[in-house]
Amino acid sequence: MRCMKRLMRLTTLLLIFVAACGGGSTDKESDNTTSITEAAEPTLLYGIDIEGYTIENDTVRMGETVGGILGRRGISAVMVDRLDKAAKDIFPLRQIRADNAYTTFTRHTVDSLGEHDRVDYVVYHRNAIDYVVFGFVGDSVSIALGSRPVNIVRQHREAVITSSLWGAIMEQDLPYALAAEFEDIYQWTVDFFGIQAGDSFKVIYDEKYVDDTPVGIGRIWGAEFHHGGKTFYAIPYAQEEGKLRYWEANGESLRKQLLKAPLKYTRISSKFSNSRLHPVHKVYRPHHGVDYAAPSGTHVHSVADGVVIFAGWGGGGGNTIKIQHAGSIVTGYLHLRGFAKGIKVGTRVSQGQLIGYVGSTGTSTGPHLDYRIWKNGTAIDPLKVPQEPAEPIAAEHKERFEAVRDRVIKELDGVATAEERITESDIFPVKQEAATEQSNDDAQ
Repeated sequence: MRCMKRLMRLTTLLLIFVAACGGGSTDKESDNTTSITEAAEPTLLYGIDIEGYTIENDTVRMGETVGGILGRRGISAVMVDRLDKAAKDIFPLRQIRADNAYTTFTRHTVDSLGEHDRVDYVVYHRNAIDYVVFGFVGDSVSIALGSRPVNIVRQHREAVITSSLWGAIMEQDLPYALAAEFEDIYQWTVDFFGIQAGDSFKVIYDEKYVDDTPVGIGRIWGAEFHHGGKTFYAIPYAQEEGKLRYWEANGESLRKQLLKAPLKYTRISSKFSNSRLHPVHKVYRPHHGVDYAAPSGTHVHSVADGVVIFAGWGGGGGNTIKIQHAGSIVTGYLHLRGFAKGIKVGTRVSQGQLIGYVGSTGTSTGPHLDYRIWKNGTAIDPLKVPQEPAEPIAAEHKERFEAVRDRVIKELDGVATAEERITESDIFPVKQEAATEQSNDDAQ
């Protein structure tokens, strides 16, 4: 009897132990113990799975042809011809330039031809951001355009100029493109060859990065330039749809009737004078112009919209162009090496348009531009012409513009919060209004 009771207790304990350990496994429990191995995500480079490829970088050399580059890597002339035809409407091969980089993707292959390396893809880098993928997988060719991810960082920088704008930008390790942007924005108001030590600037701009490497700049969100004791703001605002322009703090346009100068020059070699010793004839005579010394071939631009009234040989002035502008103003460009294509009497030109090239024709001791201005037939000093600004901010935009201006100046002063920074919708209000109206029309 005791043995029976002891056996029953042992059986009960055994059942409890089995239950605690999970007992027998069901199908569902068995599924839970099965390890699931997920496929690893492929590593992509320019949209290509790099698994199994040898990747090499190279540069297009001067005089190299696409056929030569691909031929050395085993791509047949037939495939190159097919690629040329396929790429015609996407990225013509003639657009490939020397000094640009390219990347090859090579796979080691064993097939009916034996063991060899085969190039499946060539990626041509158009610039630091954009690229083209040429594919040679199997017997087919393919072309695809792509862009590397770009990170935009909003920058606030300032500098004091000790020698030149370019010098200040290099000293502060700023993007070189900023100099060109400044020259474009302030070309009507600041003489960049008259920069003085102590001039300074502040600027807000977008800088583009690819893999933490700076690759260029984007929007200029505002600038403040101190030059010759004056302060010139540049406030971005588009009061006409799609036409972004920069304005003074009071709403006047930075654009003026005439450009400050018709070219990028080295120095002013001679100024306006009623009695100057002529460098060739050695006699005193009037020199009713400004001589800008510049290398032969330097581009010369029209300082304002107008119509060409003379384009030909001007005696001692050599190759000469004269342009009639609004307000009874005529400008003259003397000693040119030659004229730009299409420049002739009757040609309408726009402000900033290329019209000719610096030379030394006529009575001249070296390459320079003799630039002249006449108003109502009387010669006036080009360096002292009163500048009439273009149309100012319209009344209906004044309140919005002033709100943008105040936020830009606050950011230039370094006291704006992230929420107070202006955005695209602030500086393109007309575009935003049009989009809102379209959305409302669609809803109706």
